[in-house]
Amino acid sequence: MTVRPAVSADADDVHRLLSAFVTSHRPDRAVFDEVTFPHVLRAAAEGRAEFLVAERESRVAGYVLAVRMPTLFAGGTVLELLELTVDAHLRGQGTGTALVRACQARALAARDVEVTVPTRRAAAFYRRLGFQETAVHLKWAKEHRTDLSGTRPPS
Repeated sequence: MTVRPAVSADADDVHRLLSAFVTSHRPDRAVFDEVTFPHVLRAAAEGRAEFLVAERESRVAGYVLAVRMPTLFAGGTVLELLELTVDAHLRGQGTGTALVRACQARALAARDVEVTVPTRRAAAFYRRLGFQETAVHLKWAKEHRTDLSGTRPPS
């Protein structure tokens, strides 16, 4: 297995993995191709993100996306791991671990203060890799942005 930076030729494989990974959003292929995938590649090239793929037998078997954020509270940048997925039939064989470890190595090289990960389904996996629970993760989703009065719009 090889872990390497994602490139534009990985779009089809990354989209395939993304489509199987997401639960709260449905990826739109046109938006992916024209906006999000090129944006993420650019952010990685500029050092604002880490976007890595794992290859097994010349095929992309998984990817990880982490964003680097400047902070005041931590006294430096924090690398937040936002997406990690591996082909379902390859899970449990070390691919996800290799991708996370590669992110951690890049965080050390970039002198990030910490690596964080919000997760809903994989807390046990990250705990096995030495991550510790430190916070509750909340979100304000696009569908809730019509009312800024502090309450949710009526259903």
